[in-house]
Amino acid sequence: MPTGYQIVVCGSVVPDPLQTLEPIVGPSGPALKNELMLPAVLDPWAGHALYEAAHLAKSVPGSTVHLVALGPKAKLQQVMMSVAQKAPFELIAVDGPAGGFTEAAEVAAALAEAIRGIAGLDLARLLLFGGWESASRGAGATLAMVGEILGVTEQFQGVDSLTVGADGSLEILERVEGGRHQVSVCQGPPALLGWATGNLHEPPNNPQIGMANMRTAMPALQKAKPAKLTAEGLRFAHVALPKQQRTTRVVKDQGPDEIAREIVEWISGS
Repeated sequence: MPTGYQIVVCGSVVPDPLQTLEPIVGPSGPALKNELMLPAVLDPWAGHALYEAAHLAKSVPGSTVHLVALGPKAKLQQVMMSVAQKAPFELIAVDGPAGGFTEAAEVAAALAEAIRGIAGLDLARLLLFGGWESASRGAGATLAMVGEILGVTEQFQGVDSLTVGADGSLEILERVEGGRHQVSVCQGPPALLGWATGNLHEPPNNPQIGMANMRTAMPALQKAKPAKLTAEGLRFAHVALPKQQRTTRVVKDQGPDEIAREIVEWISGS
């Protein structure tokens, strides 16, 4: 059994997906309409990774959890007031834009630099967690790039389960097609896990955990280093909301074969 992991979770703040998100083209490129006024939340994918990290740290004595978050300091502070009550962690804040119109390579470089700055970082104990996808940077590339920059080549994406063996090995279930899982075994850290939804529910609020986290979160926000994301050479040709299309027919007494045939014909013709 390992003596303890250094678990680093990469996550960012995103506009609340329950709000109306309307893309616009501003002076500096694409943005969201009234973005500064939109309430923010922790990226849902990163949230799953954080809860899994806290669960693993609780089950393996000596483990620590760091949350490395890139976003505007004001938004980070707003989100940390609620997230801090969910799970114990130490915040590493990076002050920068949190929208989806940023270059994944630049974001990865900023996150990797922040991770390298963690006191006492030991790659031999490092487990790098994050979201398999993202509510803002949905390319699914940022986390993998962070791992490559740090030299973490054992990478697993679409993870739903992690089990630690008696010998310290990691058994990992990754999503594959057909609703199945691929079982992978890694001898141990360093390793990168991009989490899907996992198997854990969202933890209830715990004010005591929140107060303990905020004692370190507030100083971390105050000394957050700015990240200059220039997006040099990046150009968006067009941004728009996805088109909504709905065609409904009410038909009685039609067999499943005929329904399937019509669906296939509709998809083929769309």
